[in-house]
Amino acid sequence: MSGTDNGFYLGRKVAAETGEVGTEAVYYDPNDLMTHGMVVGMTGSGKTGLCIDLLEEAALAGLPAIIIDPKGDIANLLLHFPALRGEDFEPWLDGSTVEKGGGNLAEAGAAEAEKWRAGLAEWGIEPERIEALRDSVQFGIYTPGSEAGLPISILSSLAAPEVAWAGNEESLRERIGGTVTALLGLVGMTDVNPLQSREHILLAHIFEHAWQAGQDLGLADLIMQVQNPPFTHVGVFDVETFFPEKERFGLSLQLNNILAAPSFQTWLQGDMLQGDNLLYTANGSPRHTIFYIAHLDDKQRMFFVTLLMTTIETWLRAQSGTTSLRALLYFDEIFGYLPPTANPPSKGPMMRLLKQARAFGLGVLLATQNPADLDYKALSNIGSWFIGKLATERDKMRLVDGLMSNLGVDESRGKVEAWLSRLDKRVFVLRNVHEKEPVLFKTRWAMNYLAGPIMRDRLGALNERVGAQIQNVVRTEVGVVVSEGVAEAAPKVASVGAAPQMVAPVAERPKLPHTINELFVPAGHVWGRALPKGAGGEVLYHPFWLARAQIRFNQRKYRLMSSEDRLFLLPLTGLRGMIDWAAHEKPMVEYPPTVYEPALGALYEPLPPAFAEMRSITPLKNQFVDWLYHHSEVHVWSHEGFNLYAGPEMSAVNFMTQCVAVAEAKADAETTKITQTYQKKLEGIRDKLKREEGDLEADEAELMHRQREEGVKHFETLLGLFTRRRRSLSASMTKRRMTEKARQDVAETKAAIVELQADMAELAEAMEAEVAAVEARWQDMADDITTISVHPYKKDITVTFFGVVWLAGDGQG
Repeated sequence: MSGTDNGFYLGRKVAAETGEVGTEAVYYDPNDLMTHGMVVGMTGSGKTGLCIDLLEEAALAGLPAIIIDPKGDIANLLLHFPALRGEDFEPWLDGSTVEKGGGNLAEAGAAEAEKWRAGLAEWGIEPERIEALRDSVQFGIYTPGSEAGLPISILSSLAAPEVAWAGNEESLRERIGGTVTALLGLVGMTDVNPLQSREHILLAHIFEHAWQAGQDLGLADLIMQVQNPPFTHVGVFDVETFFPEKERFGLSLQLNNILAAPSFQTWLQGDMLQGDNLLYTANGSPRHTIFYIAHLDDKQRMFFVTLLMTTIETWLRAQSGTTSLRALLYFDEIFGYLPPTANPPSKGPMMRLLKQARAFGLGVLLATQNPADLDYKALSNIGSWFIGKLATERDKMRLVDGLMSNLGVDESRGKVEAWLSRLDKRVFVLRNVHEKEPVLFKTRWAMNYLAGPIMRDRLGALNERVGAQIQNVVRTEVGVVVSEGVAEAAPKVASVGAAPQMVAPVAERPKLPHTINELFVPAGHVWGRALPKGAGGEVLYHPFWLARAQIRFNQRKYRLMSSEDRLFLLPLTGLRGMIDWAAHEKPMVEYPPTVYEPALGALYEPLPPAFAEMRSITPLKNQFVDWLYHHSEVHVWSHEGFNLYAGPEMSAVNFMTQCVAVAEAKADAETTKITQTYQKKLEGIRDKLKREEGDLEADEAELMHRQREEGVKHFETLLGLFTRRRRSLSASMTKRRMTEKARQDVAETKAAIVELQADMAELAEAMEAEVAAVEARWQDMADDITTISVHPYKKDITVTFFGVVWLAGDGQG
């Protein structure tokens, strides 16, 4: 079955009444993605499979795509096996799958191949269609900050744009704003205000000054220009008044720490981060470019995603307008990048893409487990919703409320609500603003093998199997340290854990300046195990620099009293310029048992000449404390509304439990008042009802009495006709009227009782609704948990050791 001509083939319709999968195929017009799409579903709903289906169809249609993969699920796009042979599947089977196959890898591979062959056949997909998928686009996986996949260089994001400054000021300033926000986020400034942050304003001015002149701006250039800006004023103030040099030095130090880190070098070489480069090969063929970011920490992820979004923005503005889909941007698991209550660096460019990308033919497809993860303004720009099984009833109600409001289809609410309550795995509701009615369907079988999240060490093999290559390599030997205002190449130093280049050891213990502490670590410690012994097996001591500090975090407002120890070990050759302390941090559990005297007959590695000439360690110690001040933090759980805070010793679950308990107590207090108010009203109605019921009893007795009287009088009248005794006809009629009056009284009393009972039911329903609303409101408030980053005061940083440590080699000389 082909969906190329009819649209994207996504699956088959499901009968809402029975849940049975029918034979009618479901096709989706790819041009509808110009108003963007959202895939929502809990873990296990089949969300990833549907997203893979959509991307497969995009590839078959020749549509290029940029794909962000935070967990490794979407890397499965490269696992297409047209021949469906067992040996194709074998390298990608996990242990549990092999165990199910009896522990035999070949048999498990064959079983998996047969499973895929049968699944594809059930959905009318022939192997030829998988071949077409394989040949449709060039697939490739990039790993920012890592060489596990294709390398990517961020330097092109800092280069001057190819478009002229004049006439493009607004868009280029938006790009500068996003780039600067991303850089500051990487050094820990995650919540800066571009209009108030001096750091943001200064960096933005440096970028703007360079780009207006058509000059590229490297990271080293940026650091130097923070120290010595190429302009004299910022606004009406001179630079020194606006941002004093001493404080600018702190910013340049933080930026330098990024650049000096050996691990950062992988960010600076590889393919260029440019739109055309990511979407098309050199000969113009479409690409599906996957950015695997599972290995990055949160700051690095935010940094890269923000740069990528600004890069796509820049590419977009260079395109002509169109009415058909030109390319696709897919973001798997959007949580945290477009939130409703915060403004991370990624939010600005993503919001602009959702508002403006459709005019240039770029469709944005997002996936999440909960629509509450997204800003409501972003949701209002999405026209196609693929809704799978959700975790809670509240999630369903929230989604339906937002969906109906955004798409303006209130008449479909009942239908959608009913469908959402009965969704099974791989069954989705498609609500498309371009269609009149929602569609209930089951997703087709994926053509790619869904092996689960791909680990980083397998990415090279994945790229190799599809022949993925970089397009326009950028290589740079940027690795600088700043010393006395001059940029120079960073020295290559030995690291602990690798045998250093040996120099001739000496038997005499080297003398250190009296201002420098020293201690000895006995042989056998983990730090010394990769270091050589003496040639004759003697104990050979190697000198390193050991820095240890205790950092206290005391915040009365947050009821925080916490502390941590941090330990750093680095070669003496690395004690120059701005040190990347983060690259040398060690776990405190590795802190060794120490002795203060060396072993008898030991040999010593000589001290480096530059170190031997060191007269004062005060500047180095000050740099260490300053680095700790900027790079130490703990996260406090916070619920501002409840005035609840908890330090890192409390788990998220326990803090949530506290918040829920407070919310339940407050909800109970409020609902008690509501219940009391309604109970008073209900008591009044009950009193009336009791009186009416008493009246009804009397009225019914009166009616029975009148009916008997009327019957007697009627009998007497008839008897008079036969006995010729005269009886008053008017008296009989009077009895009839009295009976009717009694009957009417009974009817009226019954009606009054029914009305009072209805009033009671209405009041009870209103009370339940008001109580439910209160409980829901407090439940929502219980979820309003944030984290607050707390940094130490400098006075709370205590350096407990700062000096030379002699490590006894434990390897073979």
